[in-house]
Amino acid sequence: MKEEIEKVLAELDELKCLTRKEVEDARVRFLGKKGEVTALFEQFRTVGPEMKREYGRKLNELKQTVTAKIEEFRASVSDNAESDGPKEDLTMPGDAFEPGSRHPVSIVRQQIVEIFRKFGYDVAEGPEIEDDYHVFEALNFPPNHPARDMQDTFFVSTGHVNPLLLRTHTSSVQVREMESQPLPIRVICPGRVFRNEAISARAHCIFHQVEGLYIDKNVTFADLKQAILLFAREMFGPDAEIRMRPSYFPFTEPSSEVDVSCNICHGKGCNICKGTGWLEILGCGMVDPNVLEASGIDSKVYSGFAFGMGVERIAMLKWQVNDLRHYFENDMRFLREFSTATEV
Repeated sequence: MKEEIEKVLAELDELKCLTRKEVEDARVRFLGKKGEVTALFEQFRTVGPEMKREYGRKLNELKQTVTAKIEEFRASVSDNAESDGPKEDLTMPGDAFEPGSRHPVSIVRQQIVEIFRKFGYDVAEGPEIEDDYHVFEALNFPPNHPARDMQDTFFVSTGHVNPLLLRTHTSSVQVREMESQPLPIRVICPGRVFRNEAISARAHCIFHQVEGLYIDKNVTFADLKQAILLFAREMFGPDAEIRMRPSYFPFTEPSSEVDVSCNICHGKGCNICKGTGWLEILGCGMVDPNVLEASGIDSKVYSGFAFGMGVERIAMLKWQVNDLRHYFENDMRFLREFSTATEV
């Protein structure tokens, strides 16, 4: 064993390490699980009792010497000698980055905004965490009114007169505009809304809306119909037609659901429109006088209309997307389909 110890010390004296890889290789060679010093410690078990003290001291000194030498090499390796292979060629072109694209919901939302901007509408935004008054009460939803059950709500705080909640529609922004802006008012309110609904191919607990409001003197239902028709033709093509079906909303009277002629089959009937030739796109109506009065607007002098549409719904119709969940899953295969969709 004495000769083997001297052999290891001789090898250590001749050792030269110029890179970190060489230093690591030397450490493994001497101190690894199958290293030379480790092997000597294994042999030490067979040494007689009378020799253990002497050889034990020499083995410990050997291990300390090898460890110190490895650390010395590690500290002396220069930064410019750390490469384990050939130097990088800085003249070679870099890795190409795949260009990103806008999300389909963002594309449609911006298109809707631009259409109504051409009609003279301003853009208004408001908080996503809103109070009960602006989401419900000011919009003709009295406390305990059954119409509140139409929207299953996420409440942030409860137990007081005006609890906080995640807004269920951007109509709350319309209320804030009526409270703060001078008349006439002509705004659209894009934003994200929240409803406690089961997630499926046709519904989600988070979605996006664009709502519109126009208040002035002598505003009529005919004005509303013309605004919706112009929007439909800008969005779905010059041949688009609309039909209005009676409906109910607490904040408008009269109220209507609006369908647009199917731009896939052009009214002949297909699986997208379920054979009817029509696709539902939005709800609308004349602003209820109670809503005007709640915001301090004289309903005997002023009238107005409001409308609202789901952005995901419009995007589904435009691109024939059959599952609403695709918009939220961040699947790059799906999103790449819209990399060239600069227009809707």
